[in-house]
Amino acid sequence: MYNNEQDKSQYEYHYSYQPSVDTYKAPAPMELKPRGRGKKIVALALCGALLIGGAFGAGWYLNNHRTAAAPSVPAGDVNDTAAPGDEGQLYVSDRPETEIGTVAVTGGEKLTFAQVYQANVDSCVSINTQAMATVGYNIFGQQIQREAASSGSGFILTSDGYIATNCHVVSNATAVQVTLNNGKSYAAEVVGSDSDYDIAVLKIDPGEDTLKPVVLGSSVGLNVGEDVSTIGNPLGELTFSMSRGMVSCLDRAINLEGTPFNMIQIDTAINPGNSGGPLFNAYGEVVGIVTAKTSSTGSGTAAEGLGFAIPIDDVRDLIKDIMENGKVTSRAYMGVTRGDAANYPECGVRSGAYLVSVVEDGPADKAGLKAGDVITMLGTTTITSGEDLSTAVSSSKVYKAGDTTTVTYVREGKVYTTELTFGSTLEMPETTASQPADPQQPDGYGDSYDYDYGNMEDFFEQFFGGSYGYGRRAA
Repeated sequence: MYNNEQDKSQYEYHYSYQPSVDTYKAPAPMELKPRGRGKKIVALALCGALLIGGAFGAGWYLNNHRTAAAPSVPAGDVNDTAAPGDEGQLYVSDRPETEIGTVAVTGGEKLTFAQVYQANVDSCVSINTQAMATVGYNIFGQQIQREAASSGSGFILTSDGYIATNCHVVSNATAVQVTLNNGKSYAAEVVGSDSDYDIAVLKIDPGEDTLKPVVLGSSVGLNVGEDVSTIGNPLGELTFSMSRGMVSCLDRAINLEGTPFNMIQIDTAINPGNSGGPLFNAYGEVVGIVTAKTSSTGSGTAAEGLGFAIPIDDVRDLIKDIMENGKVTSRAYMGVTRGDAANYPECGVRSGAYLVSVVEDGPADKAGLKAGDVITMLGTTTITSGEDLSTAVSSSKVYKAGDTTTVTYVREGKVYTTELTFGSTLEMPETTASQPADPQQPDGYGDSYDYDYGNMEDFFEQFFGGSYGYGRRAA
């Protein structure tokens, strides 16, 4: 029951009063009226209905007319511009849609990220491979292999189907498939690769289709803080995704599985599947090849925003070499197996690259170097370790096949110099497995001991023979 003493304005209750049964009186009988008066009542009712319908129609028209003419969303508070009676109305922006149009990479004009994507997405590819992976050895010395699938990214170099990617994307692949942005897929052939630089060149037959190559820029002119972006295939599923960032550091020396790399450090989002994709500058030119992401340090500290790309100037000539010869022939070759002098106390030198062995008739042998020598300088570069020597020799920006440089080395406590002319990688022997073992490595093996006891099958395979990696590198 509603309390009449309360403030009715505060409530929305509806009520009716019912008298007690004792005081209830029946209403008087309804009095019948003449028929003529009934017609007037019907006419009045019809007129009222027409008036009410007209009022509703006019209200509907005015309401919809005011909504269509509502102003666009203001930059400030929407309530500041709301007119009386507009409560509950949506404000819709009347800004026209952005049209990018056709954009060409000319190198003379900076592009927005949207324009970089529009200009290059048709030049990017996703790569899917099938490969037999060696997971260890059994008690009979036989390799244990499994079929594995992987994915990566790449970019079109020429209109007739040459494509660049990372070596590790197609390493040991038995089948490679390349997919374009338009959805078309092609079987690809691995023309050649170079694991030291982690580059590979693929070839597809586009038939009557016209391919759109990228424009190669220069990584030398990059500066820390410049905008960069990449288009790739993260996780192998999110194809043709773009991520953006900036250059965090230049000439960053990092070590990937024993191989030293000179990298462009970026904070662009890099994930599995992005490997081999192009790194674009603000002009839409390719300035690097995305190759790695670091998510933790050696101590296990988590890290984000650390991506790396191979500078395009370091590998442009090598890519051309692979396209023409099927392999890198121009990279400098010295013909030695090296270690750290600190690991060989008998040499009497604490710092330098100790020559474990020298290839007969190789460039170093022809220059008079012998096993047991310690190289301390190559040209004007100081050498403090075996890795320093490998990095100095393999840098395509410094030395190529046929170049000559001065080598400073220590032999039996005396310092000597000699002139060395680098050979070609075509002169490299097929294997270095027969070379002497590094005494600092147990049983002559390298420093890679990768055991995975994730399941019983892996445990069984590793129990019958683990996979060892030979750690020394030739130069």
